[in-house]
Amino acid sequence: LQEVSLPDEVGQVVEAELRKLRRYNEQQPGYQSLRDNLEWIADLPWNKTTVIDEASAPALPHARLILDRDHYGLDKIKQRLLEYLAVRQLKEDGRPPILCFVGPPGVGKTSLAKSIAGALQRPLQRIALGGVRDEADIRGHRRTYIGSMPGRIIQGLKRAGVNDAVFLLDEIDKMASDSRGDPAAALLEVLDPEQNFHFTDHYLNVPFDLSKITFVATANDLRGISAPLRDRMEIVSLGGYTYEEKHHIARTYLFPRQLQEHGLQEVQLDLPDDMLDYVISSYTREAGVRLLEKRLAALCRAVAVVVVEARSDDHHGEETPPSIRVDRELVEKVLGPCMFEPTEVADRITSPGIVAGLVWTSVGGEVQFIECTTMPGSGKLLLTGQLGDVIKESAQIALSWVRGHSSELGLGTKAMHLEKEDLHIHFPAGAVPKDGPSAGVTMACALVSFLSGACMPDDVAMTGELTLHGHVLPVGGIKEKMIAAQRAGLKRVFIPARNMADVTHEVPKSVKNTLEIIPVKRAEEVLSHLWDLQFSHSEAKL
Repeated sequence: LQEVSLPDEVGQVVEAELRKLRRYNEQQPGYQSLRDNLEWIADLPWNKTTVIDEASAPALPHARLILDRDHYGLDKIKQRLLEYLAVRQLKEDGRPPILCFVGPPGVGKTSLAKSIAGALQRPLQRIALGGVRDEADIRGHRRTYIGSMPGRIIQGLKRAGVNDAVFLLDEIDKMASDSRGDPAAALLEVLDPEQNFHFTDHYLNVPFDLSKITFVATANDLRGISAPLRDRMEIVSLGGYTYEEKHHIARTYLFPRQLQEHGLQEVQLDLPDDMLDYVISSYTREAGVRLLEKRLAALCRAVAVVVVEARSDDHHGEETPPSIRVDRELVEKVLGPCMFEPTEVADRITSPGIVAGLVWTSVGGEVQFIECTTMPGSGKLLLTGQLGDVIKESAQIALSWVRGHSSELGLGTKAMHLEKEDLHIHFPAGAVPKDGPSAGVTMACALVSFLSGACMPDDVAMTGELTLHGHVLPVGGIKEKMIAAQRAGLKRVFIPARNMADVTHEVPKSVKNTLEIIPVKRAEEVLSHLWDLQFSHSEAKL
């Protein structure tokens, strides 16, 4: 403790604790607890910072090189990180914003944090917050408890050995609260620049300055982060990867890494581009590349067996490694039958009342089918598919709009029969919870399709919130939804007109070139494009 340069306030507390410790006998209760506490204080990096050689000090070209080496694409994200690092260099004693990377699994959130640490040449400490529901995990336990210890922040500081490390708060949206307190509320003090210079862990009971730490957080879903905590961070959204980006990442990063991890040489496993595309399209349906890497690992394991067996059969001891070329037969033997058919949408939309919509979830964009039918009843609206309150209200709005415009749609008599029939709207994949307003237009089209008997084109999907007067309002997740549409082989997509700015600035060109994106302001425009309806005061016919 004498060798550690402690702040005055902490030094006074430590001197008092040392005097108390001298009066204790080693066998007395509380002696070991007090000694452990003082050892923790002595081990913390109160004034130790990262030593960086001036000749190799982090510079923007070096940071750009690291980001380009570790990540493909993500140009806007990289630019934001370079801005962040530039400000850090110009004003080292400033209070940088706390970045929170939000996106589906496998898009590179954690690796971006590692790149930040590499660019700053500082150690990285990862704190996994998934499942944390005890405030003491952040602030520590009081010494009165048996087996008490500091919180994860102080433990990370001890491991880092410096007080200016990069702390990755992983899965910050997966925290929960119970009778033991709310860890998200405890993080408010940690992440607030006005308070974290005087952070007091319950176990140490002395303040520690956290203001030099660079905090970076990751999350899959913003809805899992409390509003006060979200307000203290700058949200950086990461979208899903396109087919072209996945192919490049797999060829450049994932496949060579899997070869190395499985002890294989490039000459032993030949993966043609067409087979790589087949694996991406038929065995993965994700926004990121995590599952794709698992598929490549499975192929490498299968080839590893062949290589080892060939060695054992080689009685002459000649090292002539076998070369295996991946074909469709080998892929299906190792990975099983094709999981995702390119004709899935066409196979599903086979009768009136079935429509493909686009949804945005915490794991990326998805194609969501909507089905409707009627049966004898009393005019009830049945909704199934594990739906939330918002989507249930959207269904009621869609039904009200269709009934209110039945004469214009040529559905006069059929709409009247709804009073004597029950209408059932179902969202398949019933085990997956669904909510949000973006399926309003899709449900309206499904109702018109069923009541008119006109089948929906099998290359069309749509998204947009519907109002009672037929206006189509903007929705979120446009980039992810467009990528999902491309992935499903769709050709035409209807989106709210006010979302065209998102298409211009966020959707990659490779996606826009394969889709006909049609902006609409009203639901009637969608129906006019689909079935050439002419809206007037007289009945329009499909």
